[in-house]
Amino acid sequence: MGQAAVFELDSDDPTPLYAQLGRAIRTAVATGRLKAGDRLPTVRQMAVDLRVNANTVARVYAELERSGVLATRRGVGTFVTSSGVGAAGRPGLERRLLALGDRFLAEAQALGFSAREAIAALEARVSSEGGGHADQPDERRP
Repeated sequence: MGQAAVFELDSDDPTPLYAQLGRAIRTAVATGRLKAGDRLPTVRQMAVDLRVNANTVARVYAELERSGVLATRRGVGTFVTSSGVGAAGRPGLERRLLALGDRFLAEAQALGFSAREAIAALEARVSSEGGGHADQPDERRP
């Protein structure tokens, strides 16, 4: 299982480790580094690889399973679900995504950045994550 190497946690970051890991897994799914059907390391193996408590990994896996990103099959493993990749089709998520975008742009503006500068920084971040969708045009963008 080489998947754990994909995830990096920063103990100096004030964000809790479980939130960092959850975000890292979601980002890997969103950018295509993890695809539907990919198997993740066991809770124990991921904890050893990342040098965190197994309860931290178990919490992340459980939260991602509840949100439909992962599915655990007893005795087989934990896998990325197809719904984790195509989340846009789930009810209410697009509305939540737009609200998240609004909060992002408002915070960027409070820091002195224009919407275009904030979007450019986000696109650069996605591109640097390896294979995001920043190069695909989106008609909804201003």
